Amino acid sequence: MHLKKIPYDLTVCKVNDIHVIDLTKNFYFIGKTDEEISFVCNTKDTPLQTIAREDGWKGFRLEGILEFSLIGILSKISNILADNQISIFALSTYNTDYVLVKATDFDLAMQCLEEAGYSIE
Repeated sequence: MHLKKIPYDLTVCKVNDIHVIDLTKNFYFIGKTDEEISFVCNTKDTPLQTIAREDGWKGFRLEGILEFSLIGILSKISNILADNQISIFALSTYNTDYVLVKATDFDLAMQCLEEAGYSIE
């Protein structure tokens, strides 16, 4: 499986109102439930009005469109990283999965996944 690094620093945060988010930016993820609005974005695009904010994330995506019938893809990656004491923040879209790790663990995460047979771009 091929992994593609996301080329910028990421921030994970919570906001009170979706209207503080600039939807014209090219990379962001919004999760809205009955309890919160979570937002992941390029760190330089983080809204000023956040409830909570954690900078210092890097990420990668699983390249290609993943069929819903596929089983265990994210689990295998998360297990490899967990075995190396690397925690993750996972995101899924209709087409694929994204995995974020703290920037301080990113190089080790890429090394562990490459050693496990993943190709990395």
